[in-house]
Amino acid sequence: MNELRATVVGAGLAGSEAAWQLAKRGIRVRLIEMKPQKMTPAHSRPDFAELVCSNSLRSDRLTNAVGLLKEEMRLLDSLIMRAADATRVPAGGALAVDREGFSAYVTNALRTHPLAEIVSEEVTDIPEAPVIIATGPLTSDALAEKIAALPGLGTLHFYDAAAPIVTLESIDMDRVFRQSRYGRGEDYLNCPMDKAEYEAFVDALLEAETAEVHGFEEKKVFEGCMPVESMARRGRMALAFGPLKPVGLTDPRTGKEPYAVVQLRQDNAEGSLYNLVGFQTRLKFPEQRRVFGMIPGLEHAEFARYGVMHRNTFLQSPGFLNAHFEMISRPLTYFAGQMTGVEGYVESAASGLLCGLSLASQLKGGPPVELPGFTAIGAMGRYISTPIKHFQPMNCAFGLLDPLPQEGRKRRMPKVQRYESISQRALDWMKGFAQEQTEDNT
Repeated sequence: MNELRATVVGAGLAGSEAAWQLAKRGIRVRLIEMKPQKMTPAHSRPDFAELVCSNSLRSDRLTNAVGLLKEEMRLLDSLIMRAADATRVPAGGALAVDREGFSAYVTNALRTHPLAEIVSEEVTDIPEAPVIIATGPLTSDALAEKIAALPGLGTLHFYDAAAPIVTLESIDMDRVFRQSRYGRGEDYLNCPMDKAEYEAFVDALLEAETAEVHGFEEKKVFEGCMPVESMARRGRMALAFGPLKPVGLTDPRTGKEPYAVVQLRQDNAEGSLYNLVGFQTRLKFPEQRRVFGMIPGLEHAEFARYGVMHRNTFLQSPGFLNAHFEMISRPLTYFAGQMTGVEGYVESAASGLLCGLSLASQLKGGPPVELPGFTAIGAMGRYISTPIKHFQPMNCAFGLLDPLPQEGRKRRMPKVQRYESISQRALDWMKGFAQEQTEDNT
């Protein structure tokens, strides 16, 4: 009997997860990653699954859709969730990680797996099937041209941005207080602003000089990664109702809610680095020092990393991919990750997980895996494969999942209770499916 083999291109979150799922099902995987031979503008480390923007994987609560998504992935033995849980750092109700430890965990797991062959080279053409292409929104130009030439495919371009990171020792702790929203611990640093400080900050932000990004258009920036200066242009209070909202916070020095608050989240296990939450930007580096130095407590901040902006490229997936992320016109050729139109670290990894499950099933003579639309993973597959007039990248949201049947819910059920019921329905089904997967692999 011939040994079952597959190729995975790209060792980001999606590619790493796909390779793991294939290998744990007895498929010999050739994982090709161009780093460190060739780096993208957004990457700086040779390890796999590098987190280039935030170190947060967002909410870990089942009343949030991405919290449900994480729990589904845990049930299916996700490598990304293993790594995240092992390298967790304090972040209130969110799951944030030590980014270096996280990447090292994923890299070690794959490099030491007996069925994973790691190849460091740039891929310039689409490999023969069976293959999963997970090269991300910064796919190299040579491969991107080959993908764009595939029949019936259009591409969608917009831009992504990363927030700055400052050192803890450079923060003036006399002006900053520790507190998570709504009394959920003390995981965040908070820089409170009064009205005058906020108004001056907005004025400086609107006047600051931005770095030119080739082809940049405001309308093509994903809402979840909107540069802070772009958000400020929407109205003087846009930031106060957005990333600087003070809701759920009380300044212990005044006993009152501040006018506005800049939050900082721990970025590494040692707690020596903090990132400015929601402060993705394309301001020039000197302007970042000047303008962000107006934030109370950050007057003398030392930047371990400045905010940056880079190109993102996405497939026009509806009509090109099916609900398990396989090319409709080319069997056993899969695409995974942000390039498919799922948005976010966890969503990208989940798409890779589904690709790995489905391709492994097909290679063993079974059917592809299509998960039901009342699960978070299945709902994402349905979203990227369903024709829509204006296809846009999408985070996981309860609105994508099948609603509860009328007989399964009370009239006007409170939102939190409804979300809990939706999550419980998905997890009840996923537990049975995960058990079947375990039995098939033993």
